[in-house]
Amino acid sequence: MTRPELAPEITRFYSETIDEADRLTTTADGRLEMVRTQELLRRHLPQPPARVLDVGGGPGAHARWLVKDDYTVHLVDPIPRHIEQAKDTGATVELGDARRLTGEDASYDVVLLLGPLYHLIERADRDRALAEAYRVLKPGGLLAAAGINRYSSLFEHAAFAHLHKEAVQVSIGGILRSQIHDGKKAFTAAYFHSGEQLRNEVAAAGFEGAEVFGIEGPAWSMLAAAERNTGGDFRDSALFESALTAARMAEPYPELLAASSHLLAIGRRPA
Repeated sequence: MTRPELAPEITRFYSETIDEADRLTTTADGRLEMVRTQELLRRHLPQPPARVLDVGGGPGAHARWLVKDDYTVHLVDPIPRHIEQAKDTGATVELGDARRLTGEDASYDVVLLLGPLYHLIERADRDRALAEAYRVLKPGGLLAAAGINRYSSLFEHAAFAHLHKEAVQVSIGGILRSQIHDGKKAFTAAYFHSGEQLRNEVAAAGFEGAEVFGIEGPAWSMLAAAERNTGGDFRDSALFESALTAARMAEPYPELLAASSHLLAIGRRPA
């Protein structure tokens, strides 16, 4: 077994602070992220029963629906709590590190990196994770890699009505300048990509046809603001459907990537 090397604040955050198993189901913007990630992946995935390696798959939110779609899924995550939670998804599971995968060369049809790149602060670590994904993919295999958008914290804290506080302005200003959250408050240590940066990192790792999509689109923060500031449930609302439609309509316009919360890069190992 590959022993994960993870910053202690990341381990604490996912082991003690939040339950990642609930994040994509309990809020409207979380559900928007799930629905859009599913539809973007289904657009590019090969037909089942392809072999999928879900690296940094957490408690198995995506592994669960992929197994139901008849894919063969192996999930790797560095958090023991997540591995325990993922055992009931139907996927095989392994405690491991995105930078040191145990999979054999050219053994998977799909590799998902839907979390590791934004918790690897140093470019060299992200490059290692992408190189490992390339190594275990079959020629022609699909990579899907997510990043947090550089401006997402600005939109989020505006939606939550926090930006009138000077301390929050200072904190968010630092993230905008450095593209790094230090993990000392609220969220954990993370790197925030621009769409161009994420595309370039994937292309530099050797993947062909790299393109980047905005997952939640430009209206996600409006949805989050409505839910958080009213206490209502907007997961099955006209506002949710409107935000989802906005995300779909924004796809042809790369300048709108900067308005999404998360980004999804798609590329392929050359055949």
